[in-house]
Amino acid sequence: MTSDLDTPDLAQSQRLRLNTLIRLRWLAIVGQSITVVIVAYGYQFPLPVVPCFALIATSAALNLYLALNYPATYRLSTPAAFAILTLDALQLAGLLFLTGGLTNPFSLLMIVPVVVSATSLPLRMTALLGVMVVAMASVLVFFHFPLPWFDGTALAMPFIYVAGMWMALSSSIAFTGIYAFRVAEEARLLANALAATELVLQREQHLSALDGLAAAAAHELGTPLATIALVAREMELTLGNDATYGEDVRLLRSQSERCRDILKRLTSLSSEGEMHLARLPLTSLVEEVIAPHRDFGIAIRLEPGEQSGPEPVGQRNAGVIYGLGNLVENAVDFAAASATVQWSWNDEEVTLRIADDGPGFPPEIIGRIGDPYMSTRQGAERGGGLGLGLFIAKTLLERSGATLSFKNHRAPHEGASIEIVWPRALFLARGQAADQALPDAFADAQLDKPAQDLYGAKQD
Repeated sequence: MTSDLDTPDLAQSQRLRLNTLIRLRWLAIVGQSITVVIVAYGYQFPLPVVPCFALIATSAALNLYLALNYPATYRLSTPAAFAILTLDALQLAGLLFLTGGLTNPFSLLMIVPVVVSATSLPLRMTALLGVMVVAMASVLVFFHFPLPWFDGTALAMPFIYVAGMWMALSSSIAFTGIYAFRVAEEARLLANALAATELVLQREQHLSALDGLAAAAAHELGTPLATIALVAREMELTLGNDATYGEDVRLLRSQSERCRDILKRLTSLSSEGEMHLARLPLTSLVEEVIAPHRDFGIAIRLEPGEQSGPEPVGQRNAGVIYGLGNLVENAVDFAAASATVQWSWNDEEVTLRIADDGPGFPPEIIGRIGDPYMSTRQGAERGGGLGLGLFIAKTLLERSGATLSFKNHRAPHEGASIEIVWPRALFLARGQAADQALPDAFADAQLDKPAQDLYGAKQD
């Protein structure tokens, strides 16, 4: 069970797969070979075919070596991935050198290694590769074989056109590289945050499952314990006051009686108390959420709001309790003197509001609150963090059907307010599902006939 709760190795899972590069390179090899054949033999343009195919064969040989020596699921280390992408850039630069340099329309493909690097390698590696590719492009402006054209005719490109191609290539490398890196980085941060959320849920569910395990243990132990008690009683009746074994038999029966009492408490907790614990009225939910945060020097004010109709009763949900507790903790952490929890309900909605009198949310990031690793109030003296807590809380509450909104509840920087709203029908449906599910679940955990005989109110 412990291994199930370990944090996954996210760095390992985010490495570039070797199989991905191998497939991309085979695609490039096929495309390069077809292009050389069409230009040299289709259009009959003068082209150094042998050197071109030598470079293509070098790339193919590297692909075969990697495919034969490493499994398809192998993930490259950062230096290895950088080295392979650099070789790809050099191979493409060599082909362009033989076929016209930047006057070749396929020179645009030089951005591909940089884009691949931006999605999987650190920023410094991507920047270094980008600088290297731009340097190769700069060399190709001045040094290259003529662009293949009709025999006896030279296609001379004006220098200003070649300079424009260099500028377009450099701009494309910078723009696409930065864009791809930002998108990939946001995806990585989101994956890390979701993994942390799943870990929290996993631990909460692990704790929630302990009571079910107790009920199952009581069910499974009922029959053998009843048999032990029955045999012990028969032995006690048979031996009577036997000096050798009588005391041991009485001790054995007293210990079976003790086990009976323990199992009786376990089964009563699951079959009687769990029904009450599984159904959680809104006011009880509020009290349970704020109770751990009362003794931190910050006053927590409770303000009931509109109450139309009977109090909504939902299902106890570890994720909801954890998420709301995180929001209350955040409010207490940043409050100057007090935090406020308001709740209300009507025929349509169930609403909770958590507010504080602290510095509030900075206006420039209020629209991004809840994103992973977005710290909400960096300027505050207390609190802080990476913003992952708010992301986890928001994710857990939204999974329960709630909608969250963040705002400064008075003038800017005079306090923050978070509103959590559930549709009443959804909130009630979760509680009704608990009412229906729990009796059926614990009916299966009732003790069988021998155990009932042992634990009955009347005994022979």
